[in-house]
Amino acid sequence: MKLIKKIKSPDDLKTLSVEELNSLSEELREIIVERVSINGGHLASNLGTVELTLALQYVFNSPVDKIVWDVGHQSYTHKLITGRYEKFETIRKYKGISGFPKIDESVYDAFGTGHSSTSISAALGIIEARDKKNEAFKVLAVIGDGALTSGLAFEGLNHAGHLKKDLIVVLNDNEMSISKNVGALSAYLNRILTGDLYQRFKKQTKSFLEGIPKFGDQVTKIAQKAEETLKGLFLPGILFEELGINYVGPIDGHDIKLLIETFRNIKNSTEPTLVHVITKKGKGYEFSEKDPCIFHGVGPFEIETGYSVSDKDALSYSQIFGRAITELAANDERVIAISAAMREGTGLECFEKKFPDRFYDVGIAEPHAVTFAAGLAAQGLRPVVAIYSTFLQRGYDEIIHDVCLQNLPVVFAIDRAGIVGEDGPTHQGVFDISYLRNIPNLTVMAPKDDLELKAMLELALKHNGPSAIRYPKGKIQPSTISHQPSAFDIGKAEALKEGSDIALIAIGNAVHPALGAADRLEKEGIKASVINARFIKPIDKELIFSVAKNIKRIITIEENMIAGGFGSAVLEYLNSMDIPDIKIKILGIPDEFVEQGSQAILRKKYGIDEEGIYQTCKAFLSTLTSVH
Repeated sequence: MKLIKKIKSPDDLKTLSVEELNSLSEELREIIVERVSINGGHLASNLGTVELTLALQYVFNSPVDKIVWDVGHQSYTHKLITGRYEKFETIRKYKGISGFPKIDESVYDAFGTGHSSTSISAALGIIEARDKKNEAFKVLAVIGDGALTSGLAFEGLNHAGHLKKDLIVVLNDNEMSISKNVGALSAYLNRILTGDLYQRFKKQTKSFLEGIPKFGDQVTKIAQKAEETLKGLFLPGILFEELGINYVGPIDGHDIKLLIETFRNIKNSTEPTLVHVITKKGKGYEFSEKDPCIFHGVGPFEIETGYSVSDKDALSYSQIFGRAITELAANDERVIAISAAMREGTGLECFEKKFPDRFYDVGIAEPHAVTFAAGLAAQGLRPVVAIYSTFLQRGYDEIIHDVCLQNLPVVFAIDRAGIVGEDGPTHQGVFDISYLRNIPNLTVMAPKDDLELKAMLELALKHNGPSAIRYPKGKIQPSTISHQPSAFDIGKAEALKEGSDIALIAIGNAVHPALGAADRLEKEGIKASVINARFIKPIDKELIFSVAKNIKRIITIEENMIAGGFGSAVLEYLNSMDIPDIKIKILGIPDEFVEQGSQAILRKKYGIDEEGIYQTCKAFLSTLTSVH
């Protein structure tokens, strides 16, 4: 019988020996690889934290003790051993369990995550609430080395050092290269520095020295300085010590016995403590060990070969963007590309390879990426900031204050705009139209296909002001690629199909489903006009006014929240024009967070696929006819 079948909660782990825990680690890796190969998901990060997760749950008393997982894409083992093994086959599926911690999914999920670098701040808040309520439990924040590039993480560390509460931060470091000898010595020193004997000796010595008249304080400071110098010879933790946080490590993150011993030693610490753990991202699966970046977040793949099972020939919008900006940069030395730890995800590998001195990966620091770009633009360069829609939210103040207020020519390439799919509500890019449309000076556009994306990028780089291009996640199939678009100016839409019964005004990847719905309606004698809006801001007022005046039955379609979205822009404009008898309906995302599920399932749910648009048109026209 597999060990995992005996684990109904973390309490069951405590009955296992170290040897059994190691066997369980291998079982868990096999389960994770098998399921991710079918469902897709975050693989390399989860494979790297198996032993760490088991050790934490072995030593601490979850769910009474609170473990906050930063980002959360390393929490699959956590889910498997906290009563969700039987449901694990549904992970990231519609109505299944989430690929990230969710407080309404399990009592073991202490805090919902999905965006990076929030764990320390959240854990510190939980500690303060605990103390104000006179409760007693431990709180841990598990954060990766990449997440420490975010200013938010250091804001939390700074506050933790000030409050001096018993926060435990586990730094999961899968990038630092440490030789075996240094690692062994660090582990040895760690056992000494965290042991009860050493801690008692340290406190007793300090008390004794401070009791010496006149010289006590001075001698104590000398002793402390000597200790810091000794630790500084071997340990990379002086930064944390200076922030007022005790540093432990680095230790081997795959040695369960050592992890358990370390966590037991610091479990009852009364001061903030950081445990530095070294892990191997992708551990246990050959292909993810060789290329952990590719296997960080993957779709379904073949376990035996590591190859994706999706269409290998079709290009994604990200790849098309990467090729386009590289081509344009070859003719314009002012073009700079900026990524926030998403070089591969945003398709910028080819740009970096060809123009390494014009590419910047600033780490998980979206606000810095935006203001850094503003500084470049202020000096005459043409920076392009490529960030996922959901992560660009983190740089909102900088977009307004540092870029748009100064009318600087920064281009925002907004990847994963619209419904993203299985990653769920923390990653759906359905807010960017609403949070960008109201900013003065900013031009916002969305292409219907690959060729239009290239044309918009070229237009944006020539524009003497800030601009944003939003495009979706996913592959572009040959059937959706149109002819080369003729040159167009900012704010000019495109009439794709003439009709007199109803007008469909669509933006971005909603255009092709609108065309498909119009073709179906035409077979039933209903003539629908289809407009490719191209621009969210400024909208093509002349064309929209003409359509509204002549057709008067309008449906707008977008993959964004209805509130403040593209349809709202059309409605606001037409409301000001006082056109009699006009009827408008907006198709988009209602006032709710979009859960996980495939893009096809979610688009069907919200009626923004071809079938949904077709049915909405028929119902809309039927209602209007019955009213008259």
